[in-house]
Amino acid sequence: MSGPVTGLVHTGPVTHAEANGPGAAEDGLTVGRAAALVGVSVKALHHWDAVGLVRPGGHTPAGYRVYSADDIARIHRVLIYRELGFPLAEIARILDDPSADARDHLRRQRAELERRAGRLREMARAVDRMLEALDAGLRLTPEEQAEIFGADWRPEWVGEARDRWGGTAQWTQYAERAAAMTPQDWKDAVARTEALHADLAAARRAGVAAGSAEAGALAERHRALLSAYFDCTHAMHACLGRMFAEDPGFAAHYDGIEPGLAGWLRDAIFANAERHGVDPATAGWE
Repeated sequence: MSGPVTGLVHTGPVTHAEANGPGAAEDGLTVGRAAALVGVSVKALHHWDAVGLVRPGGHTPAGYRVYSADDIARIHRVLIYRELGFPLAEIARILDDPSADARDHLRRQRAELERRAGRLREMARAVDRMLEALDAGLRLTPEEQAEIFGADWRPEWVGEARDRWGGTAQWTQYAERAAAMTPQDWKDAVARTEALHADLAAARRAGVAAGSAEAGALAERHRALLSAYFDCTHAMHACLGRMFAEDPGFAAHYDGIEPGLAGWLRDAIFANAERHGVDPATAGWE
């Protein structure tokens, strides 16, 4: 055990050396010496004294209260029960009530600890699954990636994205969902993306106004496409729209689909965000 229970290493009576060390009194230990011995704070001992949990029973010739060997033993018992999660009031009742069944209390507490341990094991397994997802990420071979995403696809893009967003909750969502996707799932996702890109390019070529309802519907389709990988809010979408137009790599990607598409898509996303109560100028990643 650690923390306050480090004092459990001392389970015997107060020794002559301790009784004559710094802070010792003729018939026991001062509060400071007792606190240092059992590994709790002086404040805690004062509180336990005030609530009647552990009251120093000895006195020096000068009238100062000191902790006897029995008092120290009681403190050790308090520490054991406290480590097991018992509230102070129940500890006092167990220690002071001769009819209290300490074994029954400990059996019930052990059952509760088993329940907590099971819950912690479940949490640990969930963390393991998340780590597996984060490590796996895009579970496609380089050959499958080239087949599904096209000949110009570069596998290192996944690593670059991880370096850029790997510390975010959205990347965790993406990694978990991507790890569960089959090659067919990716083919379907690529088909939806290509269809959207074709519609975006057509709207741009046709001169559809970025603030129109038609452009807003396309912006919503774009946000829904991203939301398949992580929960993309309108504020996040606005941040991404800005990046699509300002980041050279993203701008080249969208402008390669249709000249001027990067800026048009940004404006359409901004207008759609405003319709949903988000100011693109102040939107944050939330």
